[in-house]
Amino acid sequence: MFGYPSASPKVWLVTDRLVVRLANERDDYRLAEYYAVNRDYLKPWEPIRDESHCYPSGWQARLGMINEMHRQGSAYYFVLLDPLETEIRGVANFSNVLRGSFHACFLGYSLGEMWQGQGLMFEALQAAVRYMQRQQHMHRIMANYMPHNHRSGSLLARLGFIREGYAKEYLLIDGQWRDHVLMALTYSEWTPGR
Repeated sequence: MFGYPSASPKVWLVTDRLVVRLANERDDYRLAEYYAVNRDYLKPWEPIRDESHCYPSGWQARLGMINEMHRQGSAYYFVLLDPLETEIRGVANFSNVLRGSFHACFLGYSLGEMWQGQGLMFEALQAAVRYMQRQQHMHRIMANYMPHNHRSGSLLARLGFIREGYAKEYLLIDGQWRDHVLMALTYSEWTPGR
């Protein structure tokens, strides 16, 4: 902004079919389009979203907060784009990043309806999880899924996440408190970093 260098981290990961990078201010239109196109598809799996998720103006303020979290190291919000970076195909976020004696965070993700069943989220999360473990020094990444979401459970298992528990009425999803299976991935080669 105003020609000054940004203190926000620059993360750009390339997989076979995707560019996985941190969301930035220029993603407002792409994120609005992603949520507008996938609104009905994502509804059963997410918290109730207000209309602002489908408009660039709603994302402008949200992206300002997200970039501040990137700068602080308290969250990392990734967009999954086609190789030319014209379209968002999915999102993955690592939130509630804690360091100290914990070095842990929570993983959340979604993939657009037309991109389901092609292994894209697995591909993207392999790169993003590796970044969080090796560059952000996360020892533990936690992720949760609703028991009837077999695809999500299979994805997490493929990535090496282990079931650690079951939480009744854990998260408010689509306006109802939903049970969740609690999963975690620990990094045995953890190092403390700087």
